[in-house]
Order: sequence, then structure tokens, then C-alpha cells
Amino acid sequence: MALKESDELLTVFDTEQESEAMVVQSLLESAGIESVIKSLDAPQDVLPGVGGVVVQVAPEQADEARKLIADSREGGPEAADEAESAGAAGQATEAGGDPSI
Repeated sequence: MALKESDELLTVFDTEQESEAMVVQSLLESAGIESVIKSLDAPQDVLPGVGGVVVQVAPEQADEARKLIADSREGGPEAADEAESAGAAGQATEAGGDPSI
């Protein structure tokens, strides 16, 4: 089921940077959690510099998504590298390759 902005969704992450929201969306997708990115831009002629971006998920996945985001932030770049390596090893194993590569 593809999520749409019109679905009932909960915000699990907010930022001023769209690129940061895209990284979080990728993290969630890698864990099997569908999400949408929604822009909160305000009219710049009325409220200059106001706005941002939120990542939203289905209500039943919100707690899991928040935990995943928090764990990722606590672990820093090392945790991200470790998760990426583990994912690559799992993909190599599934494809019949050597996971030690």
C-alpha cells in the first residue's frame, strides 16, 4: 500500500532541510516502513525563513519509526556504517555471494 499525503499520518521527524528528511525516509524504507515527506513552506513574502519539512508515517508504524530514528541518531556515523555493512553482507549472502567481501 503506497502512502498518500491525504492518508491519516503521524509526523515522526521534522527538519528545515529537505535532504535530511530524505535520509530519514531512506532509513525508514530500509526497515520496511513507508513514509511521505511533506513541505511546510510558508509564503516567503509573508513569513520569510519560515517553513520546513516533516516525515510522516502510518499511525501503526509511528512508534517503530521514532525508535529507529532515535537509535540512528544515538549511534552516529559509526552505526550508519555498521548498518550499511550489515545490509550489504545480507544482500551478498542472499545473492549467493561471500558476505566477508
